[in-house]
Amino acid sequence: MQVQQDGEDFASQPWYHGPLSRQKAEALLQQDGDFLVRASRSQGGHPVISCRWQGSALHFEVLRVALRPRPGRPTALFQLEDERFPSLPSLVRSYVTGQRPLSQATGAVASRPVIRQGPIRRSFSEDTLLESPARIELPRARKRSDSQPAGLDHMGRSREDHPGPGDSTVPICALPRVGSDPMLLKTPASLGCVTDSLRASDGQLHAKAPTKPPRTPSLLLHDASGRPPTYCELVPRVPSAQGTPPGHSGPETEAPPWWEANEEEEENRSFARPKAEVSFWPPNSPFCLLGPQNRPLEPKVLSTLRDLFLEHHPGSTALHLLLVDCQATGLLGVTRAQRGAMGVASGLELLTLPHGHRLRLELLERHEALALAGALAVLGCAGPLEERAATLRGLVELALALRPGAAGDLPGLAAVMGALLMPQVSRLERTWRQLRRSHTEAALAFEQELKPLMRALDEGAGPCEPGEVALPHVVPAVRLLEGEELPGPLDESCERLLRTLHRARQMARDAPKFREAAARRLRGFRPNPQLREALTTGFVQRLLWGSRGVGAPQATRLEKFQRVLSVLSQRLEPDV
Repeated sequence: MQVQQDGEDFASQPWYHGPLSRQKAEALLQQDGDFLVRASRSQGGHPVISCRWQGSALHFEVLRVALRPRPGRPTALFQLEDERFPSLPSLVRSYVTGQRPLSQATGAVASRPVIRQGPIRRSFSEDTLLESPARIELPRARKRSDSQPAGLDHMGRSREDHPGPGDSTVPICALPRVGSDPMLLKTPASLGCVTDSLRASDGQLHAKAPTKPPRTPSLLLHDASGRPPTYCELVPRVPSAQGTPPGHSGPETEAPPWWEANEEEEENRSFARPKAEVSFWPPNSPFCLLGPQNRPLEPKVLSTLRDLFLEHHPGSTALHLLLVDCQATGLLGVTRAQRGAMGVASGLELLTLPHGHRLRLELLERHEALALAGALAVLGCAGPLEERAATLRGLVELALALRPGAAGDLPGLAAVMGALLMPQVSRLERTWRQLRRSHTEAALAFEQELKPLMRALDEGAGPCEPGEVALPHVVPAVRLLEGEELPGPLDESCERLLRTLHRARQMARDAPKFREAAARRLRGFRPNPQLREALTTGFVQRLLWGSRGVGAPQATRLEKFQRVLSVLSQRLEPDV
């Protein structure tokens, strides 16, 4: 029996709204669980599931993977995260009827469709073209799945046949292909251009299979000017040097994911003895939110950061923190030069070696700075009591989004929990009482789940399996290797010492698995440039201590800031 093709007419589905802007889609979503499917103009016409969840409008891009036409098989698959379906309606039915989260990071569940009003004029295949004057041409009569040379008389026309404003700025090879539509190039094109333009049944027109597109550097993420909208979809991104929208390449021409871009190793490369310690801090560069010279805790910057964090769901913030933590730890984005200098392939291995001293100091600095920044977010709320309680709830929700099984960023979880457990924060009895009264669920999660989990992780007994965890808890091993003494009685500290060293050995051995788990969670993630910058170690240091104070010794800086937090805490809730 013939399997239902991707041509299953989802344009007739009541939840499909065709080409619809993000703003109009969000206006239609009124309650949690409301959803619709639209063709996103900014994403090259890809279908996007828009859903309201926990008071926020989230958007999930659906990847369309073109296949070579074969009897009994669909011509394309529709993918959301790691699961593929033969048609878009079957994907929607599976998630709606099963009440499954559209993404593990957000937990958003689509339950009530927003019914479309009126017919849709354009089909999906026409909407998948790039936004250009060619999109508004009158539909041309053509065969739906013509893949023979006889049907190329009108299919191979390029945009040069229809001159219009801006046509010369988009090359022929930048036009995405859909389904099994063939394409006849009017002029010889470069190899990279040809590989980006091949789709589905193009193999019938080319005697040799095309080569893969050139690899791109690690962590080559799109950086837009201003504040781009926050997408929450988790689908594979396909880098392309020719600007082809992600998700249009078939399996035969897909480029490797960005986290594998630096996995090429030279054959028979001899081992070189490490000559210098490696730093994973980015080079000194100006920050968008900070001037070249700034004072500590500038009110304008703090206000901007508060608005920035309020714009993002805790799941999105957790993925931003995971991305920055993976770079700071040397799990993702390690260059070939860095691997050659440190003698290993990952920072998780380097921090257990003698020449990993600099990396260990950087990780300790990052942990302390993030914990202080989290405590400042609470203690800096001089307004109503409910405002401080809401800030506590936000930190608890962020910790839940970072825990194993969610984002799996244990260094980020340790920093957030360090802020919540800091004495200046934990002494705020009225604030915690208000949290239990107004946000009971978050308070229970903190006491019954997060605190025991953090205690077990610090003792080397918590979960640390790659997959459930994307980035392991490195702080206990780093402190131990830097000579810090373990607290507690001698017999307990010896057992804890052995567990910590064993966990560090497992962590170094499983570094490739952790890299794969982290990359799987970040697949298709589009970070906000400003939020990503605000979570880097250099930015947090400049924010807390200013451009001049950041050069002081770490012990001095930490001691002074602890006194600042103590003053703020006493001002909020004075001792009786």
